[in-house]
Amino acid sequence: MNTTEYGRGGTGTLLIIAYRNIWRNIRRTALCITAVGLAVFFTIVMQAMGDGMIRSINEVVQVFETGHVSVVSAQYEAEQEYYPVQYPVEDGKSAAELAEAAKAIPGVKAAFPRISAYATLQNSTVKHALLWGIEMEKEAQINYFNLSDRTNGLVEGRYPEPGSKGCAIGTALARKAGLRIGDRIPLKTVSAQFSDKIWSPEITGIFEFDYRKYDEGVIIVSFERLQQLLVLGDGTQQLFIYGERENQSDTIAAALKNLIGDRNVVRDWRDNYFVAMMQQSMGIYIIIYLVFLIVASFLIVNTVVMIIHERIKEIGMMGSLGMTRAEIVTVFFFEAIFLSIAGSLAGVLIGGITTLIGSFFPFDFSTMTGGSMKDFPMSGTIFLEFSPLILLQGFLFGVVITSICTLIPSLRSAFVEPVEALRS
Repeated sequence: MNTTEYGRGGTGTLLIIAYRNIWRNIRRTALCITAVGLAVFFTIVMQAMGDGMIRSINEVVQVFETGHVSVVSAQYEAEQEYYPVQYPVEDGKSAAELAEAAKAIPGVKAAFPRISAYATLQNSTVKHALLWGIEMEKEAQINYFNLSDRTNGLVEGRYPEPGSKGCAIGTALARKAGLRIGDRIPLKTVSAQFSDKIWSPEITGIFEFDYRKYDEGVIIVSFERLQQLLVLGDGTQQLFIYGERENQSDTIAAALKNLIGDRNVVRDWRDNYFVAMMQQSMGIYIIIYLVFLIVASFLIVNTVVMIIHERIKEIGMMGSLGMTRAEIVTVFFFEAIFLSIAGSLAGVLIGGITTLIGSFFPFDFSTMTGGSMKDFPMSGTIFLEFSPLILLQGFLFGVVITSICTLIPSLRSAFVEPVEALRS
């Protein structure tokens, strides 16, 4: 290029110059692309991990704690930490009739009665457990109880059949208590009439839900059998409702309140303590994410500043050949655009592949926490959240940050006199 071409060069000419410049020093170009790509990659993976944790909590709460919408009596709601069985859902209907009435509501996919009651284990190293009466055969058609494998969680034997006297226990409980299929578990619980009930169900199956709280301390029994044992008649302690989509829960809850009456409490899954806590903690999560973005931005800034500082003589040469300050800054800006697009695409490609693989093959979160979060409603393994939106955000982050970071140092360098630049 001669002086005239520089002086009269339009945007197209400056683009050509910028494109040629990025190939003049392959090492420098590779360094910049790598820095941008790493920053974009880590921001994508971090956001995918955070979203995966939130999804895991939501799924555990919906499957084990609340459904999409739950119904209990007002008295039960006041004492729910004790799982009182003397306060069934009050509506004058049987558990089956309540479930059918709930399923008639538009948007409802399924409705299941459940019973939970504390039990004292006799002749066992484990002294206490939670009896969980559910219609496992029906519920397994709607819910995945092992959230990692997407199965009903059964690893050996079978779940108790409706009305049978058998039970299933978790792998952790079986290991701690030295129990296996065919053994009996002598236990004592308290009925709705406050009478002691002694029972020795036979173990028919062993499950692993990947939710440590249930693997360690829950005994699954037939809903009908527990209903009979606890003298609940044909009533139920809790009713869990599942909609076609989780975001329909508020509409379903409103319809249930009109159906059930004031003596019962209807809860949306988003009212759960841990879900609400996570929502309130989103501000902290956003701050942590922003700090991470700032750190990633500094990686890009330092790389870009170093590259421009190394090219002071080149800037002086451009000025001595007749390029204006605006043209010099524009050339550097176009170079930054090319490099940021290349680096961002590399980061998005690697980040996308990583999160896609992580969305099918989870990593063991319980090992990272040492099992200290067993009472927290979250699966022991976490799936990364693969999302085109996350990839797009990562790409825009890389392009925008790199472009902005180029302007300031290139502006400063462009105002250095050509003679001084050539001397440095």
